[in-house]
Amino acid sequence: MSWIEVGIDGDLYPAVNYNDLTGKVKIGNTVVLNTTAVELSLGTGGYHFVMYNCDIEKIDLEGLGHIMKLRYTPYQIKCLVAEEESSPYRSVYDNFESLDGHKFVVCTLHSMIGPISSMIKWLNKDISINYIMTDGGSLPIYFSKTVKELKEKNIINKTITIGHAFGGDLECTNIYTGLIAAKEILKGDVTIISMGPGIVGTGTKYGFSGIEQGQIIDAINSLGGKPITVPRISFKDSRERHRGISHHTITVLSEIAKTSSDVVIPYLDCNKFELINNQIKKYKLDILHNIIIENGKEIIEAMKYFDLNITTMGRTIDEDLDYFITLGAVGKHINKLLT
Repeated sequence: MSWIEVGIDGDLYPAVNYNDLTGKVKIGNTVVLNTTAVELSLGTGGYHFVMYNCDIEKIDLEGLGHIMKLRYTPYQIKCLVAEEESSPYRSVYDNFESLDGHKFVVCTLHSMIGPISSMIKWLNKDISINYIMTDGGSLPIYFSKTVKELKEKNIINKTITIGHAFGGDLECTNIYTGLIAAKEILKGDVTIISMGPGIVGTGTKYGFSGIEQGQIIDAINSLGGKPITVPRISFKDSRERHRGISHHTITVLSEIAKTSSDVVIPYLDCNKFELINNQIKKYKLDILHNIIIENGKEIIEAMKYFDLNITTMGRTIDEDLDYFITLGAVGKHINKLLT
């Protein structure tokens, strides 16, 4: 992937070129752009994207494998998925029996993976962390500056992209084969799962792409793994439905997930904790799931140690501390499970 600048009517604008889809771009090339995200003022999608390079006549599909992602679109690409017949890992799937309790951290927002993984690594540098990116947000993993930074700083080890997401160290067809790859092929201590940047939300109860969290919890349990659910908690979001435990998390845990998981709740001040506890009781989350109360305040030191400047919905750790403390609490719980 290339981050480039494009000239439009005499002005320069940031743009993204996916080399695998549209070829390598050079200074002076004439390109066709998709400008929709910028015109709609979208957050993580607020870039122009190169759709076609007028100076490249032909782009060959390179690489091994015959499984197509972005199928039946002009941008379809072939990938070698870990479970196909020509894969060196095919026997892993033929012989698979169980995830044997492997720990999977199930997130909704892409901004969760950096703080959680940094907290785990800060507490124990020897824990190996891998990442599965679903296709609920950005499809190319290259778009995530967070993943690039986490790999460069040796916070996470390897990546898997599933469904129509692509560009991971391993490609897989779906969440089930991705889970198996994480445990049997990458062989880390813990795997974090989330969509790429760009969650979709409509403001309705079921209309958000993070609803996949419930289906992932069930998939992990069905294969014998251990799911740890990350709740979305904030007291800085102006929308009442996201105050305390977000309605997204409540919907997933009370209605979508049909099996139980560890749900980590942070220690907060009395008024905030009381609101969260009332939400847990109202929706019977403590009956449906295993509620873990943990201290996550050390997330401040962990992120500072790794020099991470991650934001969520445009808010920094100083501006939405409770959100990040929640992620710190998850990281601490994982550390206790593994030590």
